[in-house]
Amino acid sequence: MKVLGIDIGGTGIKGAVVDTKRGVLKTDRLRLLTPEHPDPAKVSAVLATIVSHFDWDGPIGCTFPGVTKDGTIHTAANLVPDWIGQDAAATFGRATGCPVTVLNDADAAGLAETAFGAAAARRGVVVTVTLGTGIGTAVLHDGVLMPNTELGHLPLHGGDAEKYASELVRERENLDYPTWGGRVGEYLRLLEDLLWPDLFVIGGGISKRADKFFPYIECRTEIVAARLLNQAGIVGAALAAAQRHAKHKLKRPK
Repeated sequence: MKVLGIDIGGTGIKGAVVDTKRGVLKTDRLRLLTPEHPDPAKVSAVLATIVSHFDWDGPIGCTFPGVTKDGTIHTAANLVPDWIGQDAAATFGRATGCPVTVLNDADAAGLAETAFGAAAARRGVVVTVTLGTGIGTAVLHDGVLMPNTELGHLPLHGGDAEKYASELVRERENLDYPTWGGRVGEYLRLLEDLLWPDLFVIGGGISKRADKFFPYIECRTEIVAARLLNQAGIVGAALAAAQRHAKHKLKRPK
């Protein structure tokens, strides 16, 4: 089944058509800038542009950087408060004319890596950690997702962990890789003590440079780089939509 996957981030919104049987992109990826003051109306307009670009008329899977339950947004730390309480699935559906499935962005990455990537066929507790504008997490046990963990907001050094160890912090503070790798290691050790995972999958665009900072991460758990890199959100969103479509006949928005 082919599904349009869209990944909403703090700086960019990316989309591509995905073969959800193989977890590969069937089109080139389109990336547009996240609007200034990214409220529901502005972000919906970007999604409509992506749908028009691909001339798409079918199911859409869409990530969101925050807690998302049944398509409704409950947190939006890296966007704007206007999203809180918003039924994003319905809003995006009206803007695109297509049935839309919305889920947490890190959860989408975790689903993709478990189905097609670095955690494929791995059992036990797998934690996918996405390092970008913030820190996202997806926790899966034997391939089953526990959604909306949002462990990037755990306290570390007096504030949210993502304010200490995200990729954005590395850029803003001009940290070298040994220093930043040490910070990431501190964060992973915090997760270890809470979850005792069997595998960490490190995702986000920075994962393609894993050799630069992995040597400076100290923790007891096996660590691997995400295979799908920054395509994971798109693929995972499309996969979630395909799975939902298989269970329920999705109706077009009115």
